[in-house]
Amino acid sequence: MLKRYIIHYPTLLRLGIPIMIGQIGTIIMGFMDTLMIGHYGTGELAAAGFVNATIGLVAISALGFSYGLTPVVGALLGKGETDSIAQKLKNSLVANNILAIVMMAVLGVLYLNLHHLGLPEHLLPLMRPYLFLHILSFLPMMAFNAFKQFSDGIQDTRMPMWILLGSNVLNVLGNWLLIYGIGPFPEMGLAGAGMATLLSRFAMWAAFACIFHLTDRYKPYSQDFWKAHVCKDDLRQMFRLGFPIMLQMGMETASFSLSAFYVGWLGTTAMAAHQIMLTVAQLCYMLYYGMSAAVAVQVSYFRGAGKLPETRHVAFAGLHLNWILGLLTAVPIFLLRNEIGLWFSDSTEVTALVAAVIIPLCIYQFGDALQCTYCNALRGMEDVKPLVWIAFIAYFIVSLPLGYLFGFTMHGGLWGIWMAFPFGLTTAGILYLIRFLKE
Repeated sequence: MLKRYIIHYPTLLRLGIPIMIGQIGTIIMGFMDTLMIGHYGTGELAAAGFVNATIGLVAISALGFSYGLTPVVGALLGKGETDSIAQKLKNSLVANNILAIVMMAVLGVLYLNLHHLGLPEHLLPLMRPYLFLHILSFLPMMAFNAFKQFSDGIQDTRMPMWILLGSNVLNVLGNWLLIYGIGPFPEMGLAGAGMATLLSRFAMWAAFACIFHLTDRYKPYSQDFWKAHVCKDDLRQMFRLGFPIMLQMGMETASFSLSAFYVGWLGTTAMAAHQIMLTVAQLCYMLYYGMSAAVAVQVSYFRGAGKLPETRHVAFAGLHLNWILGLLTAVPIFLLRNEIGLWFSDSTEVTALVAAVIIPLCIYQFGDALQCTYCNALRGMEDVKPLVWIAFIAYFIVSLPLGYLFGFTMHGGLWGIWMAFPFGLTTAGILYLIRFLKE
């Protein structure tokens, strides 16, 4: 019985590990951002925490939209219809650019109304330039997302990994030069971190575009790309698949990002601790995401090849690997709970709060692994519409109300807000699993 799952472990690891490394590199970039900003000033750390939590909701939703391309490419690869893949990529790039412009407009409205959100007045001058620079970075980020999902879909997960790692190095270097004003560069503080993010995102988009069009690695696809045309049917397919995934990931992220509004009512110390916790939480999530993305690729491939029983086997194999990852991350994080805050802040109050909030983070790891695995398995099956109502129940009906209940009604503060997350994530995981077993 176990053999039917074990045979999928090597392929999932081969596909998933490069995705994990690339995403861990991104999270390390977030660690470095938080580390550098935190030691620059607690006010800057609190301002970055709110902006990152808020804009993260939009950025992860945008990433979710681009995920609609992966099952399409994977299924075409499974069918052997590789000559159609480039046209799907071209239409995905157009769809992603359209969505990027819309999202930039929405974020522009947020930028103009920061002063109406009840945030600490002294943080607004720090937030505004940092938010503006992140808004500008959405176009290159969305274009890169489309290239990455194409590459994952054809089971080449290493190239995006190297590009992500390179952009992360560039971002850390830019942070060092621009936050602190090293050499001839001006000391820009938090705005310097935003400028470094903008430059690194342009660089990773330009790198992938050049590799795709100018090297032999993707030559069969780049030749077809120039012959391909934008058509309504393909655009409709990208939006039909992308929007439900975008809404699902947006609602999942909302259970964290919209909690930033709750945290804002608790003051600067809680906001700084919340930002540190989000950075740690993203590290765990991106490990699951890497393995789960590999599950989506393999499920779509077997679906395209007409091997439906294998779609279930590969999903269960992915869950096994994700639960192992959950154990390997939760234990050391718990053991280091009293030290983690010190890595990012000199404040003893922030460090103590981080140590307390790490407990609910460890509790929800296995529920997070479950929901991430089966959400991506459903994505590989192109069964994306149920993702929306499941996410709505788990995150808006369960998680966010419980966050208010535990945090304010029951006076749990930041610990109470985070204690709601295990309930939401586990609910989502169980419902995704039930839906997948009906396939």
